[in-house]
Amino acid sequence: MSFIKTTEQDSNYNHLEKMTISELLQNINNEDKTVPYAVEKALPQIEALVQQIVDKLKIGGRLFYMGAGTSGRLGIVDASECPPTFGVSHELVVGIIAGGDSAIREAVEFAEDSKVQGWQDLLDYAISTKDVVVGIAASGTTPYVISALEKCNENGIITGCIVCNKHSPLSQTAQFPIEVVVGPEFVTGSSRMKAGTAQKLTLNMITTSTMIQLGHIKGNKMVDMQLSNNKLVDRGAKMIMNEIQVSKEVALELLNTHKSVRNAIKNYTDGGKQ
Repeated sequence: MSFIKTTEQDSNYNHLEKMTISELLQNINNEDKTVPYAVEKALPQIEALVQQIVDKLKIGGRLFYMGAGTSGRLGIVDASECPPTFGVSHELVVGIIAGGDSAIREAVEFAEDSKVQGWQDLLDYAISTKDVVVGIAASGTTPYVISALEKCNENGIITGCIVCNKHSPLSQTAQFPIEVVVGPEFVTGSSRMKAGTAQKLTLNMITTSTMIQLGHIKGNKMVDMQLSNNKLVDRGAKMIMNEIQVSKEVALELLNTHKSVRNAIKNYTDGGKQ
């Protein structure tokens, strides 16, 4: 199959420096509007990967995201939001970026070009066949990610990927590839734009649907969320008030005692008396 880097093709717009602020914003927005449609076309691929993730996490496995630059940072963001949102362990969803934690804020030169470090980074987490590793790379050509997934395949570990080019080397390597083809960027080659948005939307879908399948949402509420600030405590109290019809005072007391919305509701008996 032929491989064309549509993420690197020339922008549909030219002479950007001559545009007014209004024109720039309108044209960027016009491009951004196309992203959800590109994601929609990839829904069957996303579903196939999510099913694998759910199956592995149910038997005690973990989900790993791997990427470089923007892709790596997006994986880390998604992983870091799972514990406060769904009340899961920080070890359940792990984001790994080429170059290590310092690369979250500053680019680490040539880190993405290593063909050995990706697998080593996974070994540091005692990767096993119960886990799933998802490579994230807009171009689908990042050596750090491709080589890590190759080693995963050799060792019987389920692999997936999120890329924005058709038939890329990474999607050919992953067992469950997701290809969200967004086309040329507004600024030629700036894959933090549409490609980054597509990756973020896909990551949202993967972890949200997985956590719902694992039982961390009741109705449409985050009953397992961490109560890490006053806003979330207030939200938790309102959930309890709506669910078991008690006053805010009682709801807050239940939260303080049981430390989560789910446990507060579960342990509430006898009209609010414990």
